[in-house]
Amino acid sequence: MLGGLLRSVFPLSPMICLMGFFPSVSTSMLAYSGKTETTLKLVRLRTEYKENPLGIDIRKPRLSWEIQSDGRGVRQSAYQVRVARSEPDPRSARGILWDSGRVNSDESIHRTYEGPPLRTRQRYYWQVRVWDGSGTVSDWSAPAYWEVGLLEPSDWQADWIEPDLPEDVSKPGPVPMLRKAFRVNGAVERARAYVTSHGLYEMYLNGRRRLQYETYDVTNLLKSGDNAAGALLGNGWYRGNLAWEGHRNIYGDRLALLMQIRITYQGGREEVILTDLSWKATTGPILLSEIYDGETYDARLEKVGWTMPGFEDAQWSGVKIANYGKDTLIAPAGPPVRKIEEVRAVRILRTPAGDTVFDMGQNMVGWVRLRAQGTAGTAVTLRHAEVLDKQGNFYTENLRAAKQTVRYTLGGGGVETFEPHFTFQGFRYVAVDGYPGELTPESLTGIVIHSAISPSSEFETSNPLINQLQHNIIWGQKGNFLDVPTDCPQRDERLGWTGDAQVFSRTAAFNMDVAGFFTKWLKDVAADQYENGSVPYVIPDVLTRPNNPAAGSSAWADAAVIIPWTLYLSYGDKRILEEQYNSMAKWVEYMRKRAGGDYIWDGDFHFGDWLAFATTRSDYPGATTGKDFIATAFFAHSTDLLQRVALVLGKQDDAARYAELFSKIKSAFRREFVTETGRVAENTQTAYALALQFDLLPEDLRPLAAKRLAQEVRERKHLTTGFVGASYLCPVLSRYGYLDEAYLLLNREEYPSWLYPVKQGATTIWERWDGQKPDGSFQDKGMNSFNHYAYGAIGDWMYRVMAGIEIDPAAPGYKHILIQPQPGGGFSSVKASHQMMYGKVSSAWTIKDGSFELAVEVPANTRATVRLPKAELGKVSESGKALSEGDGIVSRQDGDSVVAEIGSGSYRFAYAMSKPALSDSK
Repeated sequence: MLGGLLRSVFPLSPMICLMGFFPSVSTSMLAYSGKTETTLKLVRLRTEYKENPLGIDIRKPRLSWEIQSDGRGVRQSAYQVRVARSEPDPRSARGILWDSGRVNSDESIHRTYEGPPLRTRQRYYWQVRVWDGSGTVSDWSAPAYWEVGLLEPSDWQADWIEPDLPEDVSKPGPVPMLRKAFRVNGAVERARAYVTSHGLYEMYLNGRRRLQYETYDVTNLLKSGDNAAGALLGNGWYRGNLAWEGHRNIYGDRLALLMQIRITYQGGREEVILTDLSWKATTGPILLSEIYDGETYDARLEKVGWTMPGFEDAQWSGVKIANYGKDTLIAPAGPPVRKIEEVRAVRILRTPAGDTVFDMGQNMVGWVRLRAQGTAGTAVTLRHAEVLDKQGNFYTENLRAAKQTVRYTLGGGGVETFEPHFTFQGFRYVAVDGYPGELTPESLTGIVIHSAISPSSEFETSNPLINQLQHNIIWGQKGNFLDVPTDCPQRDERLGWTGDAQVFSRTAAFNMDVAGFFTKWLKDVAADQYENGSVPYVIPDVLTRPNNPAAGSSAWADAAVIIPWTLYLSYGDKRILEEQYNSMAKWVEYMRKRAGGDYIWDGDFHFGDWLAFATTRSDYPGATTGKDFIATAFFAHSTDLLQRVALVLGKQDDAARYAELFSKIKSAFRREFVTETGRVAENTQTAYALALQFDLLPEDLRPLAAKRLAQEVRERKHLTTGFVGASYLCPVLSRYGYLDEAYLLLNREEYPSWLYPVKQGATTIWERWDGQKPDGSFQDKGMNSFNHYAYGAIGDWMYRVMAGIEIDPAAPGYKHILIQPQPGGGFSSVKASHQMMYGKVSSAWTIKDGSFELAVEVPANTRATVRLPKAELGKVSESGKALSEGDGIVSRQDGDSVVAEIGSGSYRFAYAMSKPALSDSK
């Protein structure tokens, strides 16, 4: 439901929302030979990251598959893909639309369809088989499919319609209801619905609300004879209140619907049901439904049966045809927002102020389902909050102007169940007022919503506090990845802040499959980017329009470069670099112009190291890093990344030009900010972290700068970074050999630290290091979110250093995996797994009495380099045998580590560490 609701609210990139409702595929469509003696099995066939996608508009989609095998060292040497539009003869090649033939390649992801041009609304079935290194061929995979949406504007036969109702667009009002009765004249073979809107929408067919966005099947919802379609329209981002100062009607002031249902009858005859002047409109029980403020619903005003055939709508108003274009409509690249899980209250409490409050036990995003029975006119009010104050009372001051309130008036006549429609809340606590009867845990159920991004990793350690931190990082991502990477889900903001997304993107790609999510959002970035190359602070850009464009802020706008590069590394996606290249280059060229001839970017507004550590001490007010320093550092970094992207894309001239620019920026940076003894700028942790992470210092000064950084950490015994520096601090320390200092920061439990909120009972990541102070009081109510994922960027270091799962940039997408755990910090065990495009990789280590064991799983068609810390080659065993006798393993001594080159399969290394890494146990 909400996936469609949030899909088409941005007019710069409106989406086709319900891109086809289709029945499941028959496995007889393509020849499927079943099992043979081979150990190769092909699974997780995906088209553009999706399994059996419906309604895509990519004209040359990319195909990926996963190879499963119980052997070691299994690699693909060749593949063959075939595509069909209809069931082929298993004994011949008849019916095959395209056959790649045998392609000698070890690539099993992002293989481009090269067949005849795709046709609108056509479904294509495909299979693949592969050959391994010994020449053994697999069976053909089970069939997968993709279905094309509406490729051309002319494919849309429907008209945009608007409800012809009086309304005051300057303020929130009732939700319009639209309906149309129609007949189905025969037995339906299949039916697809294509829907989009200006604003949010819910669509109904014969009383059934569409929730199953992954199936898009209306065939079974239609019946021969009379039928009815209905739709609700909500304000959403399109014309609802956004940001501050009564900012609304940003993209338009009239809601509109565009829908067509194509019915294919048995025998091939087709009919199309359209939005046109035959539709009717009215208002009903939803008196208000706004993202920030919640919903007001009066069940006494319900129009029972309005989405069913036979409903009397003679008194309803009509609709108007709206003259909106269809040439900007595109299919959604990302996943829809959906209901993902349900949460039950852990307790019902009475506050000192007298409120009855449900504690859901988890700071979550979504809404609650209300279940109540009472007399007509009884009004139930639900207020939502993230925290209780130190007296235990309901606290909402940090919501600012957002009301986050649901009001439901009972209709009477039995048990009533209600969920709001065009709003969502960020909350852990729900205050209930006016409830008829006794409240029980079953009275309210939490409904968790977020973009349908599947979990891709697991992480666990021997320290329960770190495990809770990981839990908080995951829930912070869940709560803020709602079609847009929002900063927070509760106050009057909830915007796509680019800086937050940038610092968290690598962690996000570990936690969940965000390839499609970020692909969609990056298209919005490019669409909202100004002609001068500046990137707005938030995407979609609802803050500066229609005013003059604001200059892009360093670290924030660099999301336009850093996130595409992150997706390339994480998913091996070269096309995202191709599609975003112009946007990336425009941003770098904008920075070049702003910096001028001395290559130092100063004088413009920047957010700086947002929310860095501050004190009230006269001798140390806090860790302030110069904004010109940060801006110039990111100018250099994005330029460096852009020259790498140009090399990947074969743009040699661009690569040379940006390499030269990078060199000039580095030289200017050193002159302006670095002393001959390795002191960097204001001597802050963020300054050293950026200079070292971005390789801006001469080789001979890097050890000196790293030593200064480590010394600063040891002296303070805590971090001092804000949003910008926090994501790089621990990676830089461990990269330069200061692992103990990195673990010191991770394990610290007092403010400021990652574990301080955990000790305070947090279940998500906070916006501030001390959102709730040790005495129970709160930070500045004007900016104090308790669900703000940016500081969760430490998760990237936890995966890459603690568990040791790392990407080789020369073989992106984990084609070559680096397994290099770095034990320390008192941990006796760490284990993690990550679902990549090729399959699952895992790393799990334990230390006991100085003995180290590492279990590794490497998926087929990849290889790994394993670095065993504090090991001697002759003392390492693998699966109970001497390492030298290992099956297909090439090993060597490298300093105090042993390096083993391995192929796919499961491995278990064990040895007595030359120097025990544990000083205590956690």
